[in-house]
Amino acid sequence: MFVETVEQVPIAISITDKKANILYVNEEFTRVTGYLPEDILGQNESILSDKRTPRSVYYDLWHTIRSKKVWRGTLCNRHKLGQRYIADLAIAPMLNEDGVITHYIGMHRDVTLTHESEKRVNNQKLLIESVINSSPIAMVVIDDDDNVILDNHMYKALVSDLDKGEPALYFLTLLREELGKQWQQLRENEQGFSNREFRVEGKPGRRARWYSCAGNWFVENEVHVDAFFANTSKQYLILTISDITRQRRQMEELHIQTLKTIMSEDERVRSIRETLLGAMHQTQMPMNQIRAAEQILLHKGDEQYASLLQILKQILHSGEEAIATMQKCLPEISQTAFIPVNLNQILHEVLLLNEQKIWSQGIDILWQPLTELPHILGSENRLRVLFNQIVDNAITALSHTDSDEQRIKITSNVEQDMVHVIIEDTGPGIPEESRSKVFEPFYTTRSGGSNQAGMGLVIAKEIVSQHHGFIDIDPTYDQGCRFKISFPLLDRSLGE
Repeated sequence: MFVETVEQVPIAISITDKKANILYVNEEFTRVTGYLPEDILGQNESILSDKRTPRSVYYDLWHTIRSKKVWRGTLCNRHKLGQRYIADLAIAPMLNEDGVITHYIGMHRDVTLTHESEKRVNNQKLLIESVINSSPIAMVVIDDDDNVILDNHMYKALVSDLDKGEPALYFLTLLREELGKQWQQLRENEQGFSNREFRVEGKPGRRARWYSCAGNWFVENEVHVDAFFANTSKQYLILTISDITRQRRQMEELHIQTLKTIMSEDERVRSIRETLLGAMHQTQMPMNQIRAAEQILLHKGDEQYASLLQILKQILHSGEEAIATMQKCLPEISQTAFIPVNLNQILHEVLLLNEQKIWSQGIDILWQPLTELPHILGSENRLRVLFNQIVDNAITALSHTDSDEQRIKITSNVEQDMVHVIIEDTGPGIPEESRSKVFEPFYTTRSGGSNQAGMGLVIAKEIVSQHHGFIDIDPTYDQGCRFKISFPLLDRSLGE
């Protein structure tokens, strides 16, 4: 039975003497090598060698078996017909009762196909890794447990660039928050997503960056032992992260230039209106005095003042005509439709509009928006004018202070069905006695005044009123000036 087992075992077996001369081969040996027993018996085992195996391998082989140890390794052998094959070989020394080596037994298998398959798999893996690493886009494969299975060089660079820990986990959190219930639906149906853009605040001193995320799920069969018969599978997500900061900044710059053009035209119109309103106001004051003088003279009823009364009437008539003419020349401010507006976006645009002045003056901006800020119903352009005026006032105030700390802080929040925006600066502030007057026409706290002084906050208050909101100066804030602007939520606005 032992002899029959050795003959029929599906492993090529050969027995040699101490010099590797072949004394016995089994049937599988003939099948693997092509040599019949009568062809190979008495020949040296080296007849199988293709001579491509490095000498160091043979040196290690003989050194091991002569040390009475089993050697296991791989050789390149040659079939009787000439073709090469890869042999997975184990050679063990056979010892007599005295522990002396008398023979060697060798067992080997042709693993050429397995070797080629493994090489193809490795080559394919290297090719995939090479393609992934050469991609200018960060790519990462994530399993069901949010573990990173495979990534590329661009992804590794994100780890230091973002300073957000594991970038994949950071963007997965953002994606799940944005997609909500849709995330699970896409995952279950193996539907991908694309063009999900996120603004990421950078390290201190660095500008924010923009990234676009896309992803696709795929399923792969498990390879561990427990899944051999069960044929279980596991789901993976291929996530790509593209840095689109340059494109977004170009779009943002174009958008800001457009806004500057629109606001410049709006400011030009408002400037003309302010100038004419100022002239009308200045003209009206002496005319009121003339009217008072006219009434006094009429009350006296003295004929000697008749000619003077006539002159006063002519002056009043000319003044009224001048005011009427200026009234007709007042340009109309274009009316824009009220739509749902996110004040965070408006404030962000206003900061970009004033970026150059902020940077040149060395002002620190503390921007603390509420992440999920509800919409209000309003005019985007009017709201930009409003907040641009408040921010511009803050920048101007800081330019007139000697304080080492020059800071503008902007926050947004929701409370009692109202959206609140708070803008504060560390400037000289507004004196208590002036706080009730700054919203009056032509009143200014600036020394020397200006040609258009005193209308900025008037316009701001007018815009706030048009949106059914409120604007106040916080009397408790003593480190500068703090404006609080409040608007009703969108639903409440619609209800009104």
